[in-house]
Amino acid sequence: MKIPLVQPDVVLLDVEMPNMDGLQCLAEIRTRWPEVKVVMFSTLTTRAAAATLDALSLGASDYVPKPQGLRDPAHGLAYVRDEVVPRILALSPAAASATEGLRPPQRARGRAAGARRRPPIADRIDVLAIGASTGGPKALTTLFSAFPASLPVPVVVVQHMPPLFTRLLAERLSAKSSLRVREATDGDPLAPGEVLVAPGDLHMAVEGSASTPHVRTYTAPVENSCRPSVDPLFRSVAQVFGPHTLGVVLTGMGRDGLLGADAIRTAGGQIVVQDEASSVVWGMPGFVARAGLADAVVPIDAMAREIVRRVALRRAPVQLAGSAER
Repeated sequence: MKIPLVQPDVVLLDVEMPNMDGLQCLAEIRTRWPEVKVVMFSTLTTRAAAATLDALSLGASDYVPKPQGLRDPAHGLAYVRDEVVPRILALSPAAASATEGLRPPQRARGRAAGARRRPPIADRIDVLAIGASTGGPKALTTLFSAFPASLPVPVVVVQHMPPLFTRLLAERLSAKSSLRVREATDGDPLAPGEVLVAPGDLHMAVEGSASTPHVRTYTAPVENSCRPSVDPLFRSVAQVFGPHTLGVVLTGMGRDGLLGADAIRTAGGQIVVQDEASSVVWGMPGFVARAGLADAVVPIDAMAREIVRRVALRRAPVQLAGSAER
């Protein structure tokens, strides 16, 4: 390997390679150069998608699906510019320091610091909406593995991923969690203790009433360069559940979820975001925190406890998975 010679900040690693495959190479990099960030390059096949999710669980920071059917070199270069370069820049410490002056001023640090003033919370939580992107699969695994089977609210999730990847992600999360996790289909009802993951390349929204909610999956223009996007989901839960909404923004590149978090807070709901230290990229949660929209800024290892605590308010106490505490 040439890593000792070039000392890269980020390595773009193909899932499928001769001699040593991508997972073997990733394991070698994680062992010998743990500070180097790795972005996986993957085809849109079941085998490659499964390998990519394996890579993310083993420490890869992000992934990029290979473009399909591109014959024009100009289109290939445009894809690299639009999809690969932003991920490298987001993960590179040198790029981050060079763009520090372009970031919005920091207005929120620590738990609930800088949050907009609000009266004491008087409404119980009836729905949990989660948005994630870069680093999200690992963060979601950490979160869902700590949730109790008795979680008394439905959960809806947007993770930025293409088709096929979201189904495999839901299956893996379900295997790690006491909750039932599945990829959503249009019209699915929301039920306490069940998790619906937005399917790749479709937006997902909650419709109906708070007593009989269901999801709608649909094709519409991308928002924040994403489909599914967090903002449409957050706007919809704010409209249906109002102050009974808890929105959670996990690690991710960009600012998807910012406008949706504002809609939830405007409706009287609550927002919790992942902290910078435990995020792979503090883009999505960072924008929400700096806007003063976060009621709490929490490490991923403490996120399940924070959510369960908020859900348990005005309810019987809910026990964390693997915990004897009440």
